[in-house]
Amino acid sequence: MDSYLIQVNGHGDHAPMLDVHLKNTGSTISPGKVKGRKPRWAVRASEMSKKTFNPVRAIVDSMKVEPNPKKAMISLSLGDPTVFGNLPTNDEVTRAVKEVLDSGQYNGYAPSVGYQSCREAVAAYYNCPEAPLKAQDVILTSGCSQAIELALAVLANPGQNILVPRPGFSLYKTLALSMGIEVKLYNLLPEKAWEIDLEHLESLVDEKTACLIVNNPSNPCGSLFSKSHLQEILAVASRQCVPILADEIYGDMVFADCKYEPIATLSTNVPILSCGGLAKRWLVPGWRMGWILIHDRRDIFGNEIRDGLVRLSQRILGPCTVVQGALERILNRTPPEFYHNTLSILKSNADLCYAALSAIPGLQPVRPAAAMYLMVGIEMEHFPEFENDVEFTERLISEQSVICLPATCFEYPNFFRVVITVPEEMILEACSRIQEFCEMHYQGAEGAQDLECDK
Repeated sequence: MDSYLIQVNGHGDHAPMLDVHLKNTGSTISPGKVKGRKPRWAVRASEMSKKTFNPVRAIVDSMKVEPNPKKAMISLSLGDPTVFGNLPTNDEVTRAVKEVLDSGQYNGYAPSVGYQSCREAVAAYYNCPEAPLKAQDVILTSGCSQAIELALAVLANPGQNILVPRPGFSLYKTLALSMGIEVKLYNLLPEKAWEIDLEHLESLVDEKTACLIVNNPSNPCGSLFSKSHLQEILAVASRQCVPILADEIYGDMVFADCKYEPIATLSTNVPILSCGGLAKRWLVPGWRMGWILIHDRRDIFGNEIRDGLVRLSQRILGPCTVVQGALERILNRTPPEFYHNTLSILKSNADLCYAALSAIPGLQPVRPAAAMYLMVGIEMEHFPEFENDVEFTERLISEQSVICLPATCFEYPNFFRVVITVPEEMILEACSRIQEFCEMHYQGAEGAQDLECDK
């Protein structure tokens, strides 16, 4: 019999020794050999990774085109308000983070759903009689993108479907497909300032529909739903007993003379998970601070959805603790004139861009009312040398060094999206180049017909 000494934890100079006797049977097990398995390398990407697909990246990365070297690049494609430095966040916001960092009190792990005091701050900021909130109704997340991911993951199972706007933010589809969730696209109507085609929306609902995504204000449309239209959307959700995932990251980022209505303030019975964050209104997308607000007036979600969100949040340990520590001050001490100034710049840019593009034959911009975007329709019959919006925007880059996203990225061909956060002089220069481009390639009805015949 072989004898082995195994040391176990102890105290003092001498740790206790455990004397273990193992019977030697004479047989040996060779290291590395497992019965019935022949070792071989077989490392493969997961099914989830294979299902993950970002249509924006796929389309943009496939656009093998070089800008015109004679013209400086103007990018109207990136939805990041910080790129050009003309829209800095407020000094109060940065000061709050600096003081928290200097305090050294927020360097450790926080609860996965966020610090209680920070959840209380968010609840107090958004609480109103029409949609009351408490700290337990708030889940803090790593940006609004993670808020959307957690909301989708708690509401839908593989094999179910979700209803997603077209045109719409590409992340919804990217996340859903990676989770094995089917995406059904409902139409927005450009002739009605991108209101939802309610009849089409309701026709898509079936027994496997897990939730309806409502993005208001909209990316990519820059649209804002009226109170009456939101009530119509809620009526559909109520009739069909479908919960709503509300992407409201651009909430309150609306132009003068327009009013933003959080959809939860109008709901009496439809349960809603509202996703938001600091990224856009406070102009700090890189700080990765978002949240889910749970609105459940009739206790339809109950504890199950709340508990599910807590469990899902435990997969990572929540958003940046330093930003959490500054959150109450950011929400409550940012001066109102900061919001006003930001919106004034965005509205001025939107008006300039809309007026300039409206005057160009072959283009049909849709006037925005909120957010940071403007969608422009292309009358493709007047640009017969281009097959679609992707070719149109490719040639715009190669000839004029102006980058816009083709709306095929948002499931809506023959439009392109313009980002309006760039400095005014760049907006004007970009619009001038777009006009030059369109005048070069525009064909009237007769010219377009002759070109078709030549083909």
